[in-house]
Amino acid sequence: MKFLQEISSIPTAPFAEDRVIHYVKHFVAVRPRLKLRRDSIGNLLIELRGSRGPRWVFSAHMDHPGMRAIKMLDGRTLLAAFNGGVHSDYVRGAKVRFFAGDIEVPGTVIETTPAKGRGFVTPTSVKVRVSQAVPAGSIGMFDQGIGRLKGKKFLSRALDDLAGVAAALAMLDQLAKKPPKATIAVMLTRAEEEGFIGCIGAVLKPSLLKKTDRIIGIECSAEQPYAQQGNGVILRTGDRTSIFNSSLTYFMSQQAAVLAKRDKTFNYQRALMPGGTCESTVYDAWGYLAAAVCVPLGNYHNMDRAKKKIGPEYIDIRDWQNMVKLFIAIAKNGHAFETGMKQLKERLTKRFSQFKQLL
Repeated sequence: MKFLQEISSIPTAPFAEDRVIHYVKHFVAVRPRLKLRRDSIGNLLIELRGSRGPRWVFSAHMDHPGMRAIKMLDGRTLLAAFNGGVHSDYVRGAKVRFFAGDIEVPGTVIETTPAKGRGFVTPTSVKVRVSQAVPAGSIGMFDQGIGRLKGKKFLSRALDDLAGVAAALAMLDQLAKKPPKATIAVMLTRAEEEGFIGCIGAVLKPSLLKKTDRIIGIECSAEQPYAQQGNGVILRTGDRTSIFNSSLTYFMSQQAAVLAKRDKTFNYQRALMPGGTCESTVYDAWGYLAAAVCVPLGNYHNMDRAKKKIGPEYIDIRDWQNMVKLFIAIAKNGHAFETGMKQLKERLTKRFSQFKQLL
């Protein structure tokens, strides 16, 4: 849980992921078996070399809906750009916090400039009443506190998708001590909250990706009535836009089932999560073998819909821990993956042979 607490407390916003990138660089630097590469637009790829089969890539994004300071309009009023899918009605009047070096400056949003998108009205810029001048380029976030545990719930101002980043690094931390047979990589993308900008750049000019990669998209997805917190990590069969690769999803289901038999604390679910579109849809559209895993998220994009105001995002800590367990199981057995659902076809063929005489 150390990685979850630390990473979910790092200030970040679309196009302003530098602090997360700095954390990742340090993480890799103290683990000699890991290698880090960066593409021309700032996406990161951490790789742990193996000896067998195609590479497995676990992909998460480093940003969260937030702000970037543009300029002071007067001694107390800041103009800031806003990126991410948050309803203007929630943003207006929200308490925020800007991060300038080691200085934190609280403020209140007093005005939003809306733009239509994502099915509802979102701000493109905001005016913020601040306690002191804020330097241009400073990151602004909703003032909902750093990562902390409250009972079984883990809360923070940003879990989508810093919790995914944390899970991927927690996996690598374990695997680096005893590498699996397959090569394992973690792809960390930028500006997902503004419409997969980093991910699109990664597939348009694939300096980090290979067409043979097996990609697992990692997300925190809005909780659904049939996929609730505390019931386990979710094998995400699809999102609002697309359905993911069937062979990969089947392989993940096999790994989850074996893990559940061995570890009675491991729980998992399988569901289509239509709360939004995720990066696995982008990978799928460009012809990559892609599937997805997520945990159910409360207060998606900080929108507490019950109270109609901004609140902390939250997840069930057990779901996150189970996600890490699943990642490790997939990584350790990834070398055995074959496309085409070979085991399923063998089972179905055997059943046909058993009953064909009755036809």
